[in-house]
Amino acid sequence: MGALMLHLGGSPEGPAGTGKTETTKDLAKALAKQCVVFNCSDGLDYLAMGKFFKGLAASGAWACFDEFNRIDIEVLSVIAEQISTIQMAVVANRKEFVFEGTLIKLCKSCAVFITMNPGYAGRTELPDNLKALFRPCAMMVPDYAMIGEISLYSFGFEIARSNAEKIVTTYKLCSEQLSSQTHYDYEMRAVKTVLIAAGNLKRQFPDQNEEVLVLRSIIDVNLPKFLEPDVPLFYGITSDLFPGVELPKPGYPNLASAMQDAAQSMNLQSVPRFCTKILQIYEMMIVRHGFMIVGLPFSAKTMAYRTLESALALMEQRDQGEHAVKKVVINPKALSLGYLYGKFDAVSHEWSDGVLAKAFRYHACDSTDSRKWLILDGPVDALWIESMNTALDDNRKLCLVSGEIIQMNPKMNLIFEPQDLKVASPATVSRCGMIYMEPTGLGWLPLLDSWLHLLPSTITPHCSLIRQTCLWLIPPLLSLIHI
Repeated sequence: MGALMLHLGGSPEGPAGTGKTETTKDLAKALAKQCVVFNCSDGLDYLAMGKFFKGLAASGAWACFDEFNRIDIEVLSVIAEQISTIQMAVVANRKEFVFEGTLIKLCKSCAVFITMNPGYAGRTELPDNLKALFRPCAMMVPDYAMIGEISLYSFGFEIARSNAEKIVTTYKLCSEQLSSQTHYDYEMRAVKTVLIAAGNLKRQFPDQNEEVLVLRSIIDVNLPKFLEPDVPLFYGITSDLFPGVELPKPGYPNLASAMQDAAQSMNLQSVPRFCTKILQIYEMMIVRHGFMIVGLPFSAKTMAYRTLESALALMEQRDQGEHAVKKVVINPKALSLGYLYGKFDAVSHEWSDGVLAKAFRYHACDSTDSRKWLILDGPVDALWIESMNTALDDNRKLCLVSGEIIQMNPKMNLIFEPQDLKVASPATVSRCGMIYMEPTGLGWLPLLDSWLHLLPSTITPHCSLIRQTCLWLIPPLLSLIHI
């Protein structure tokens, strides 16, 4: 508000998950102003930004430009002049003003807000003439326990305070005691996901013990992302915070039956660890619209979501409350950013959609009840995935360089399938749910059994001998390799 009184823009700064964008949106809601959130990228030019500013000045709306310091430094210098022109017209109390050669009406309530993450890859320092146009505001880490308490009360919990404190303490102890991995995140978005899961469980089981519901939501959301050595430590933390609380086994009988049938039809072995990971993907799909299946090759990442896809199709055929999946798979590193999201022609300045933008719009406009998956199978880096930040957070919007904003479909999921997240920024990691899959969890026996089923009928009588021979030879050979 102080920035607006001085006819300046607001610039909340801070690390991921501190509420920069949400604070701006809440202020706009309190003042009954339309606030358009737009995710900036290095492909934006001064012409595209000029269109934005013309619309803001004429309508009196607010704009919040996320990741503003991703724009190229050359473009930022021109943007500074554009914003300065609007602010000078507001200060002069004009009803009309000339903006880039066009005479347009001015609504003095217009305002520009920017949010920035400091020190991440692909970020530039703002020029001084642009800094002078915004009033900076440092964001503090919010009180997670208070937010959790209010959310739990809104979901119908009676013992909200102690349960919220237990959720926050769980994450605090996990960050201190568990190993440090690039895909681990214990910040506000992780807490919010647990709260959403707890609210879903409260609606399903209104008479269940509230500690059981909170503990189950903590385990369901966090257990999929932990490495094998961290799982006992995590269970130790939860048993200390929830002493004597025993969880009933989650029941998905229809999904489990369909999963078994789907795996059999795809010549896959329904080993317990594989089935557990499929259930975790299903549960994550319900509470997060964007999630990552992380793991080394041969950890069955692709086959896990394909099996779930077949199982959901079987459940729809059996009328068991689920719907089939429409999916599009893209390798993001096989395309340049222009062909992935879209680009302007260098000569005619005509816009052409990219592959990802077309697939996103296709799913977003699909009004059927089927689930829509947009799967990005390839390495995650800060160059291409940062442009999806507003799609992965609560805004659920894909912002294209052309100025188009595509709202996600409620039945839509963004699924990423990388090997690791070594070069992903904390802003990306905090926005996605995580399922970690290890090759050791699957082992080599399921591969052997599936291969034996593919042998021609002439060799089928000798399958048992082949299997015994493999069981005799492969374990010592693997031990020799590991040495």
